[in-house]
Amino acid sequence: MTQVDKQPAHYKFLAVENWNSDYRSVNNLLLYLTRKTKSEGSKRLYLWHLYKFCQYAGKKPNELITLRRDRVENVVQEYADSLMPASPRYSNLAVAILKAFFSVNGFKRARALELETYHAPRRFRIRPEYIPTKSEIYGMADSACSLRDRAMILTMYSTGLRNSTLRAILFRDIAEELNRGNSNIMIPVYEQMKEADPGACKGGIPYYTFTCDEATQALRLYLKEREENFGNIEGAEPLFCSEYNQICKTDRKKKPLTPRQLQIIVKSAAKRSGMSQWEQVHPHCLRKSFETVLHSQLIDGSNMDVKVQEFLMGHILPGSQDTYFDSSKVEKMRILYSKLRFGRTTVENKFKVLKAAVARAFEDTDIDPEQVIEEYVKLKHTGTFDRLKHPQATAR
Repeated sequence: MTQVDKQPAHYKFLAVENWNSDYRSVNNLLLYLTRKTKSEGSKRLYLWHLYKFCQYAGKKPNELITLRRDRVENVVQEYADSLMPASPRYSNLAVAILKAFFSVNGFKRARALELETYHAPRRFRIRPEYIPTKSEIYGMADSACSLRDRAMILTMYSTGLRNSTLRAILFRDIAEELNRGNSNIMIPVYEQMKEADPGACKGGIPYYTFTCDEATQALRLYLKEREENFGNIEGAEPLFCSEYNQICKTDRKKKPLTPRQLQIIVKSAAKRSGMSQWEQVHPHCLRKSFETVLHSQLIDGSNMDVKVQEFLMGHILPGSQDTYFDSSKVEKMRILYSKLRFGRTTVENKFKVLKAAVARAFEDTDIDPEQVIEEYVKLKHTGTFDRLKHPQATAR
């Protein structure tokens, strides 16, 4: 079977292979997208809408650009009107994409298309959603069907990663962090992730985020179970692999999840936890729950810098702020992240305050803050610390 045979129907119809097409008009569109971002996600979206419009108009791509301008305007407007039942935003997107297609094929300046767009209320949402609270998310995690599902739910919640990004993480992306024994594992987001999923690194914006303590523990438990079931984990394998038992183990450990599978996992966990609005809980809702934590008061009573919040969300800072934002100090960012209120109980949050304070005290040194705390607890338990603190009492 050739590569073309494996391609989606709209790629075949438009005679697209990689970033080229046998149709001159489609090739012009692909050249425009190459100069713009060369995003696989954008390419897929633009080609899909062009394909659907060709079907609607009953024309091949090269035939469309031979039509008179007024005829093109009428057909495009009618097509956009037909999409209104789905969403006004969807119609506006179709208008923008088709205007781009015709613009790169000569419909510009005096021939530019004049099309009407549709009013889309700011809070209009075709698909209702429910943003779960912290306690509800922990309920979902505790109700998950497997250690993998539990680890995924807690990782999504504590990192804010998108559906596509979570599924594109490879084991090698966090292997070193796991070996170092960090409580808050750094997960990088980088443009090469698009090879696994075109939407994995949105906008081609590289950044990194972290897992909370409980998500890290869940990851370790899942990976331990995975090694027992599948053997050694290779670096190029997806961090969260398929558990579909109708394929052999060798293929299963290399197969990433689909977007739909992750949606089902999240909804199923929400339903099992007893959440009344479980049908409205989508993977992206956990990203919004993460954003709520970022905006909330930290465990020491302060608030996280807005610039750090935006970075951890994978957003570009406005104006020149992004250029001057220093994201190279990963350990400093880890300390800032550790102050977020992910702990289930007050005791957990108090311990995190202590850990953050010790981390600041030994910043820029090779001393492990957690080891310092462990040594202090041992000394306190044996009474050695008190004797060192009050030697005169020991002498008496």
